[in-house]
Amino acid sequence: MQIIIAGGGKIGAHLASQLCADGETVTVIEQRPDAIERLRRTCPDCTVIEDSAANPRVLERAGVHMADVVAAVTGQDEVNLVISMLAKMEFSVPRVIARVNDPANAWMFTPVNGVDAGINQAEITVRFIREGMNLRDMFTLMKLGRDEHSIVQATVNPGSRVENVPLSKIDFPDQTIVVAVDRNDSLTVPNGRTVLRAGDEAVLFCSREGRDPIRRLFA
Repeated sequence: MQIIIAGGGKIGAHLASQLCADGETVTVIEQRPDAIERLRRTCPDCTVIEDSAANPRVLERAGVHMADVVAAVTGQDEVNLVISMLAKMEFSVPRVIARVNDPANAWMFTPVNGVDAGINQAEITVRFIREGMNLRDMFTLMKLGRDEHSIVQATVNPGSRVENVPLSKIDFPDQTIVVAVDRNDSLTVPNGRTVLRAGDEAVLFCSREGRDPIRRLFA
């Protein structure tokens, strides 16, 4: 894919390095000299443009007409919105992702303003902390869709209702799929004959209603 990252700070640089490592074609637009120096040192395989991504001519120079994705990840919400609107409405980029710095501004990061997905860092952090406090041995890895299906990870506790029981014999809630089992740092794809042992980490796809029943099964 052709990816443009607007903002080469710590988040933009880390994203660029990961995407380049995956073999993607990455162009980063950044105007701060210190950030540019760090980018060229840590992401030698990505193209760096020293300018403002809020300028449509700079986006054109970065190849926005050919871009599959634009990620606006600067530290300023208003700048990220401008970049998103230009990318989507002026240049018809298929996928536009934007970083939300201030949770109070999250309501603006919508498709109406050119944002296909707004990444609210504060909300993600709070969600993980709350999951960690409330679910004890189960936490949410990812939420999917508006109906809040989730990918969760649950620890098999000694004496739990799932210990030493084949998956086919466990009465999981509806819409639950066991995706993987991590045992002693070895990840396997399970089947109905797979038996869960104490200490195993199971990764499951489930509905919002299924999370509490799953927690009780593994507790």
